[in-house]
Amino acid sequence: MNIFRISIKNIKAKPLTAMLSIILFSTGVFIISFLLVIKDQVTAHFEKNVAGINLVVGAKGSPLQLILSTIYHVDYPTGNISYDDAKRIGKNPLVTRTIPIALGDNYKSFRIVGTTADYASLYDGSLQAGGALWSADFEVTIGNKVAEATGLKVGDRFTGVHGFIETDHTHGDHQYTITGIFNRTGTVLDQVILTNISSVWRIHEHEDEEGEDQAVDSGDEGKEITALLVFYRNAMGAISLPRYVNQRTNMQAASPAIELNRLFSLMGASVRTISLIAYLIIFISGLSIFVSLLNAMKERKYELALIRVMGGSKLRIFALVTVEGLLLAVCGFFAGIVLSKAAVFGIAWYTEDAFHYGMDSLGSLKNDLMLLAGSLLIGFSASLLPAIKAMKTDISRTLSE
Repeated sequence: MNIFRISIKNIKAKPLTAMLSIILFSTGVFIISFLLVIKDQVTAHFEKNVAGINLVVGAKGSPLQLILSTIYHVDYPTGNISYDDAKRIGKNPLVTRTIPIALGDNYKSFRIVGTTADYASLYDGSLQAGGALWSADFEVTIGNKVAEATGLKVGDRFTGVHGFIETDHTHGDHQYTITGIFNRTGTVLDQVILTNISSVWRIHEHEDEEGEDQAVDSGDEGKEITALLVFYRNAMGAISLPRYVNQRTNMQAASPAIELNRLFSLMGASVRTISLIAYLIIFISGLSIFVSLLNAMKERKYELALIRVMGGSKLRIFALVTVEGLLLAVCGFFAGIVLSKAAVFGIAWYTEDAFHYGMDSLGSLKNDLMLLAGSLLIGFSASLLPAIKAMKTDISRTLSE
């Protein structure tokens, strides 16, 4: 007697009931798996790209927006700050070093970032053979994803576009020359075009007088930058420097650690709420499996009695019912995992296209194995009582009926 074959036939005998149990189970698995992958991927990306930055100083506005725009390049800057004021921050004895950031243009939606060579060292940026870091105005070093998406090579020239999205407003009188391409780092460095700050200033010096590009250059009032990345000399910097910037200057100081913790806290609350709904769905699906098996045992009690008469042991009857419950759970698990991977693949495609951030659509094998173990436990638990009841079937009484 093949237990698996009989269990599969029993499931096929009640296709609608089995399908309902599988759909409910797969829905719960899909939601949990999807949330786990997204949460892990987002957390890993955010933490990796912080790269030890202690503080971001920029124009007043939303602290989170300042962090997202200058570290992750996924939002618009809050404005600009005086470069002279930024340099004074760098001379503070609590600061060990600073990295200026000047934004304003893009090429095919990849941001052109005016900065120093220290920015590349934050992410351990190494250059492909034959390349070099920019050394003069209008020279650029591009990220690996930029090169792959645009087909640009060392020695090629291109014209930047004003703003952070593709438009017709190009800076046709200035062209950038590519001096090098970074190897892939898995960080934000892969998706930016780096040049010196002077290039960003010079390319906006002759804009029209309507203030189109005043976000980058304030004319006679001095040069401006978008933000300043700050690194503390010691722990005292975290205590006094943000307060000094926020209260004594016209700039704001945003801590990546604080803002990301706040973001993860908000995200965590949403994840917990949706996870509770998913667990409830899985519980209901387990209850559905339990009810369907219990009803099936009532309908198949004569069949079970005959199996016992033909030599089937109580343990074999117990296994027959539990295997049926486990098969329903396993089918629900694999259906949910397939849906989850498909959804994550779609999200990964969107984030790559919209923000140039890649995601691992396969997720963590550890999470999948934990979900499989949980699914098997639920399937076994749901079939346990019906299996015990089937095992205790009174043969003589059942056959006499």
